[in-house]
Amino acid sequence: MRSWMVVLLSLALGVSAAYAQDKTKKGDGGHTAAQIQKDIADHRAMADAHTAAAKCLEEGKGTKACHGQLVKDCKGLGIGTLCGMKHKH
Repeated sequence: MRSWMVVLLSLALGVSAAYAQDKTKKGDGGHTAAQIQKDIADHRAMADAHTAAAKCLEEGKGTKACHGQLVKDCKGLGIGTLCGMKHKH
C-alpha cells in the first residue's frame, strides 16, 4: 500500500514539474498573443495617465484635481483607483 502512495506521489510531482517547466519556457505565463497585446496597451494607457497626472501636478493644479483626473483615466485599467500606484505619504 505504501509503495503505491510513493509511486502516485512521484508521478504527481513529475507531472506538475513538467507543467511548470512548460509554462516557464513560454515566458508569457500561458497568455495568448491577443492577451499580451492587451496587456501592452493597458500598460501604455496607465503610463499615459500617470504622465498626465505628473504634468497636472507640475502645473500646480493640486493633488485633489490631478488625482481626480487620474481616477477617471485609470478606470478599468489597473488595481485600485490610481492604476495600482501608491505613494509613501
